[in-house]
Amino acid sequence: MITLSGIEKTFKVAKRATGLRHAVRSLFYRDYTMVEALRDISFTIAQGEIVGYIGPNGAGKSTTIKVMSGILVPDRGDCEIMGYTPWKDRVAYVRNIGVVFGQRSQLWWDVPVLDSFELLRDIYDVPQSEYGRNLELLVDTLDLGDLLQTPVRQLSLGQRMRCEIAASLLHGPSLLFLDEPTIGLDAVSKIAVRRFIQTINREKGVTVILTTHDMSDIEALAHRVLLIGKGRLLYDGNLEAMRTRFSTDQIDEAVVKLYEEYELV
Repeated sequence: MITLSGIEKTFKVAKRATGLRHAVRSLFYRDYTMVEALRDISFTIAQGEIVGYIGPNGAGKSTTIKVMSGILVPDRGDCEIMGYTPWKDRVAYVRNIGVVFGQRSQLWWDVPVLDSFELLRDIYDVPQSEYGRNLELLVDTLDLGDLLQTPVRQLSLGQRMRCEIAASLLHGPSLLFLDEPTIGLDAVSKIAVRRFIQTINREKGVTVILTTHDMSDIEALAHRVLLIGKGRLLYDGNLEAMRTRFSTDQIDEAVVKLYEEYELV
C-alpha cells in the first residue's frame, strides 16, 4: 500500500545573530545553513497496519508525514501510496487519506462544529447518504453529540481533537495520518481516541500511521514501530522485539535505551 524509497529532503534555513546591527545587516544579506531533514528514508507499510513512527523532536517525523500526504515535495526519492505519487496526483490522492496534525486545525474557528463538517462534505463531494452514515458512526463512537452545535473556539482541547479526528474521516479514507493526536488530552479523552482508532482499523481496515511522543499510545495501538533520528530511519521492528532486545517490559524504558544506542539523547 505504501512504499517509500530513498526519500530525501533538505531545508535552507536563514541564520541570524542577535543585536540591532545584525538585524539591519540581515535586511540586505543573509547567511544560510542547509538542514538535512530526511536522508534516504525507505520503508513499506501494508494495508490495515497500525504503525508507530517515533523519534525525538526535529528527527524528521512531521516532514515524512508531509511528504506522504503530498504537502511537501522531496528533493530525491520515490513515494507510491495506493498507486499515487502524493505530490503529483494530489487532487485524486487526498480523497483517500485523512490527516490530523495535533497543533493545527482543519475546523473553522468561529462556526459550530457541524457547519465545519458540512463544509468538508462539500469540499470532498461526499454523497449525502455516505456522509450521513459516516457522521452517525463518528458521533456515536467519539461521543460528539453535545458538541456539534458548539463553535470550535469554545471547545476544550480534548473535545476539539475528537472533532478533528472525526473531520479527517468524514469522507471515508482508507489511510489515516495522525501526528500527535492525543497531545494535551486528559486520560478519558485519550482512551476514547485510542478505542476509536482500534475500531476503524478493525472494522473498516483503515491503515494508520501514528507519530507521537506518548509511548502509551504506541503500546496501546501499534505492533510495529519505525524509529527516525537525525533524518535517518534507524529501526524497523515490533514492540516485543524491542522489549526482548533491552530485557524490559516497559516500552518507555526500551525506547529510551534505543535512543541512547543511536545517540539521540
